[in-house]
Amino acid sequence: MLDRQTSMNRQGAAQDTETFTKHESNVRSYSRSFSAVFTYARGTELRDVQGRRYLDFLAGAGSLNYGHNNPLFKDALIDYISQDGITHSLDLHTVAKERFLQAMHDVILAPRGLGDYVMQFTGPTGTNAVEAALKLARKVTGRPNVIYFTNGFHGVSMGALAVTGNSYLRAAAGVPLQNTTAMPFDGYFGEGVDTIAHLEKVLSDPSSGMETPAAVILETVQGEGGLNVARIDWLKRLEALCNKRGIILIVDDIQAGVGRTGTFFSFEPAGIKPDIITLSKSLSGYGLPLSLVVLKRSLDVWKPAEHNGTFRGNNHAFVTATAAIEHYWTTDAFARDIQAKGEYLRKRLQGMVERFTGDLIEVKGRGMMIGVVCADPKRAASVTARAYQDGLIIERAGPDDEVIKCMMPLTTTYAELDEGMDILERAMAAVYAAKPAIAA
Repeated sequence: MLDRQTSMNRQGAAQDTETFTKHESNVRSYSRSFSAVFTYARGTELRDVQGRRYLDFLAGAGSLNYGHNNPLFKDALIDYISQDGITHSLDLHTVAKERFLQAMHDVILAPRGLGDYVMQFTGPTGTNAVEAALKLARKVTGRPNVIYFTNGFHGVSMGALAVTGNSYLRAAAGVPLQNTTAMPFDGYFGEGVDTIAHLEKVLSDPSSGMETPAAVILETVQGEGGLNVARIDWLKRLEALCNKRGIILIVDDIQAGVGRTGTFFSFEPAGIKPDIITLSKSLSGYGLPLSLVVLKRSLDVWKPAEHNGTFRGNNHAFVTATAAIEHYWTTDAFARDIQAKGEYLRKRLQGMVERFTGDLIEVKGRGMMIGVVCADPKRAASVTARAYQDGLIIERAGPDDEVIKCMMPLTTTYAELDEGMDILERAMAAVYAAKPAIAA
């Protein structure tokens, strides 16, 4: 039973949300689970208009890897604005863009063997980067089809939606989604089925009905699909298969990249070099819109203005992104810290699996993109709802929203990790202790 203060807070929040209910589209989603009206954010902490404190283990669906209002980035941005620095520039040359391009090349790309790749700025969201990548792959190869994987998510604009597996999202298109083919992701049929061998057989068999595609697109860790992790060997073999058959390999690192899985790019542990990489979400470091396509120079066949977007020149985002790269990525210290925190989270979550045997199935994910699979999706919803009542914002993922997904800022302290895990475990204890007895 909720205490009186919590009940008052919830009633106040309900009153305060009348404007949103009255004037905002029904398409809104996160606010249905987390109904407070927020007014303050710093690091991993949020506060609502009534002064109540929350821990944010959602972090803008992975857009705030460095936390809310990171002071390093805020100072750089305020300084830039105070000097009347360029805000909007289309694709004109600016000092802010120059600094970002140089930092991204020198600190991120070149040390990872990607120094000859070029960068394309697209519209402001991740789906814009995916659209550009798909369009370019088809232009380069002259082939229309693109292979994507079960449980993949790449956005909800029409081209990106065509390579997204979720049937609920696909149905909203209202028209057939064409020129794409779904194939089974690593582990989709269980450990005993080799899905790369399956893909290779389909591509090599002249009677399979599958023509050589323009591209293969994937997330190495599927975020919205349920934290499914592609194995290192699977990724290596996929790259080899694409190289052998002249298929462009696109890695969508919009959610799993920028350090989330323990390295700047999620594919680094596999040692592969995708032909095209898409980035967005935490790239700006400050939650500012910024999307990027990183591509091999040999694939840069665009003609001037053949693909563009009004807000591809977000200079405020260039400023904060540069500050993030220069502060966090010039050494491997930040990556090692993420990896250590990821292992710590895995141990805490594994402890919950062992405590709530039968209700929790397994821990999934990599780095600080990690979560736990619940046997009953409805009870998973009850757990996250109870956690929210106790001040933890945490969401679910997977085909049936059965995975409780931790996406806190990478800068979250160990004390905050413990506080959040304690709230989550108490929520599980409350929900699973109250479960009805199974009929004999």
